[in-house]
Amino acid sequence: MTLEELDCILQLIVSPGRTVPVTARLSYRSWDPYSVHIAFFIEGRAPVNWVFARDLLAEGTVRPSGLGDVRIWPGGEEQSDLMRFELSSPDGHARFSVPMDVMTPWLARTYHLVPAGFEGASLDLDSELAWLLGEVA
Repeated sequence: MTLEELDCILQLIVSPGRTVPVTARLSYRSWDPYSVHIAFFIEGRAPVNWVFARDLLAEGTVRPSGLGDVRIWPGGEEQSDLMRFELSSPDGHARFSVPMDVMTPWLARTYHLVPAGFEGASLDLDSELAWLLGEVA
């Protein structure tokens, strides 16, 4: 099992033209091949964690993707070097930007670990089902 992580600084978009840097860690786990995990670190607080589909992130590098809680899109003509994403919950929403040249190499490494279409091959469904049913595998 392999883990690919990226520590980076995202820009929280507070208002047009005003951003605040936020430290984040993106994680991809070969044993959870469909998901990307992101932890936001805010000084003096517990990390805020989100999980969403790796394919959603990949699609967001080239066109708007996602509905509901997670939406991701490229920056557009005026900011093609940026990726933007918005996270929404009952507690509120936040919009972030990150440079494409930070996100796309990391994303490519996740596809090197588990290629598109081979996610199911890395799952041990028998063990997972046994765990869910409380059985010993």
